[in-house]
Amino acid sequence: MRKKRRTARRARALGLLAGVALDRLVADPERGHPVALFGTAAARLERLLYAPDRTRGAVFAAAAVAPVAALGALADARAATGRTLAATAVATWTAVGGAMLEREAAGLADALEAGDLAEARRRLPRLCGRDPAGLDEEALARAVIESVAENTADAVVAPLVWGALLGSAGLLGYRAVNTLDAMVGHRSVRYARFGWAAARLDDVATWAPARLTALLAAAAAPAVGGDARRAWQSWLRYGNRHPSPNSGQCESAFAGALGVRLGGRNVYGGRVEERPRIGDGRPPRAADVRRAVRLSRAVTAGAALVAAAAAWGLDAVDRAARSRGAAADLRRSANGRSGTAGGYG
Repeated sequence: MRKKRRTARRARALGLLAGVALDRLVADPERGHPVALFGTAAARLERLLYAPDRTRGAVFAAAAVAPVAALGALADARAATGRTLAATAVATWTAVGGAMLEREAAGLADALEAGDLAEARRRLPRLCGRDPAGLDEEALARAVIESVAENTADAVVAPLVWGALLGSAGLLGYRAVNTLDAMVGHRSVRYARFGWAAARLDDVATWAPARLTALLAAAAAPAVGGDARRAWQSWLRYGNRHPSPNSGQCESAFAGALGVRLGGRNVYGGRVEERPRIGDGRPPRAADVRRAVRLSRAVTAGAALVAAAAAWGLDAVDRAARSRGAAADLRRSANGRSGTAGGYG
């Protein structure tokens, strides 16, 4: 049993890497993606349970997430040792959306570089929920960079972290949590109370991955012509100024790595939010969107390696714990024999 568990953890590590590669090689289907199917099912559940009440929202979040996480756990438990790698790879492909994020951002960069602001505005809702009407090149570039920074944590780093810790249950469970946050975790009149539990659950689940994202972005800054020290300082200075406990961590590190200034006025469905300034650089331009995409790609590679190393390292921790336990048993056994011998003497 112990050998099987050790082999499964190593297969999990390799499966995480294989899943990230699949995300690059196998495009998301236009229809029938597992995340889209989950969203459809969650929307139906919402219609059954909705009330402007936090308790109802908590029941909704639990009822939506628990079966998905259980399905992942069951898949891992029932998979033969040789199939754990494949199961983890498929779950990783399902949960990770780095390639799609990069494609959408690159498409918007194409429009900005061509001077086609109308096309850029048309594309923006695929990346974020703010109102694109009237946004100029600078505002559009800022919106994309902020979205790439935040979604690098949400769509890449966080599922990999939870996959390293909990396997397919962590991968699929986190994707369900983050999808619910996108659906109902808003401060609108409808979801201010009902979506509270989903939003707080996502905040907790993404807390550590967001900070890992910032750390990796700072380390990768030289890959996009930036300075790692400047990115680090930007993260420390501005990371906690954002109203979200997690988004500011990623955005501040990206701003420092790219040498740009983020934050400002955002409009969401007619509701205006004034976000604090993040970063000490210049206003972003279209070319900075390309650099943000490259930075996200570098963070993805780093996160995949960290997650795989963590999954593999859990096996070493388990072996060390068992060794210490065995040594303690031997000491207790020896002490017991010494006490018995003394009693007969």
